[in-house]
Amino acid sequence: MATDVTSLKQLVLGRKDVQDMSDTEHELPPDLMTVNMGPSHPAMHGTVRIVLTVDGEKVVKSDVQPGYLHRCFEKESEYATYTQIFPYTDRLNYVSPMINNVGWAMAVEKLMGLTKEIPRRAEYVRTIVSEISRVTDHLTCVGASAMELGAFGPFLFFLKCREWLYELLETVSGARLTHSYVRVGGVSKDLPDGFADRLIHTLDQTEKVMVEVEGLLNNNKIFRDRMAGIGAMTKEDAIATGCVGPIARACGVDYDVRKDYPYSIYNEVEFDVPVGTTGDCLDRYLVRVEEIKQSIRILRQCMKQIPDGPVVVADPRVTLPPKTDTYNTIESMIRHFKHIVDGIRVPAGEAYTFVEGGNGELGFYIVADGTGRPYKAYVRSPSFVHLSTAGGLIHNHLIADIVPIFGMINMIGGECDK
Repeated sequence: MATDVTSLKQLVLGRKDVQDMSDTEHELPPDLMTVNMGPSHPAMHGTVRIVLTVDGEKVVKSDVQPGYLHRCFEKESEYATYTQIFPYTDRLNYVSPMINNVGWAMAVEKLMGLTKEIPRRAEYVRTIVSEISRVTDHLTCVGASAMELGAFGPFLFFLKCREWLYELLETVSGARLTHSYVRVGGVSKDLPDGFADRLIHTLDQTEKVMVEVEGLLNNNKIFRDRMAGIGAMTKEDAIATGCVGPIARACGVDYDVRKDYPYSIYNEVEFDVPVGTTGDCLDRYLVRVEEIKQSIRILRQCMKQIPDGPVVVADPRVTLPPKTDTYNTIESMIRHFKHIVDGIRVPAGEAYTFVEGGNGELGFYIVADGTGRPYKAYVRSPSFVHLSTAGGLIHNHLIADIVPIFGMINMIGGECDK
């Protein structure tokens, strides 16, 4: 026998005026509601709080609040020598730290007039580790964003690839994540034996996994519905707000530091800059996937073209001695001590250099006073710039849309709380 809903309501509520009740039971309070999203929400990456004012599920106002990581890179740098700051740069964008190392080294080298003296092999090695880091950055962003929308398989596939690349970088630097590998004047040591064969094999395997992931995501209705038309930004807005990297290129801004202001050996390799049209989350995803393919293309060329030679300038005033000498000769031990404690003597002046980070233009500005420590240091962190657009992007979207928008912004806490 079918249950009579009206009778059930009368039984539970002990009321007979069910008709009167049904007229009002679906009324919602007219007031807007204010709720917190983060900083402990997993989609906020642990370090951002958004105070949302919502009308039902629609965001009508938001206050995006970074600052929960307390990194303080710029102030810490005033109390460390130029060499000691390399580990600090690792903790800016800790998903692609090698690029941060390169950017800081280039700024110091510009102040010291060493830009044209960096050995060719060192420039190739810097490019190789930077492009590997760019791939790991995009793999993390795309994989994590897909997982947050329920696509757990691509997340596991891309993390598998990322682990292969992390293992390669570990053979280079000795560290899995925070490498401190680049030095003023070059890099700390050469690529290990057998690195080229391992890298080519890893790239081959990564390309196979990318075919699998694109097959799972590109035409997946749920994925496309959650990404297409969500968080769209116009080309004009991207330029006005200072957006760079994949976010700006997804809007149609054809700007890539590696092409427009080539550094290291980027003018000696061929690659394309993917540019989108709609500026939404789907285009940001597609741009990042294509950039992975272009980075693989660059890496293959680098391994064919890399010359022999030293990997650091032969100037004892700039470079640290080899570890074996540091441990076995008093002169090298003293030199090592002076480099770390007193620092490299950088001429007074100021310089700004910029590289193409995983999220776009990553710049370092240094004011030197002639001592071994910077007087002032500033980082132009793309994540911080992009986070400033989050409030506008999520406006008039649903709460559920915040997840893909925030994910494809690829906010890195270390860069924001600088």
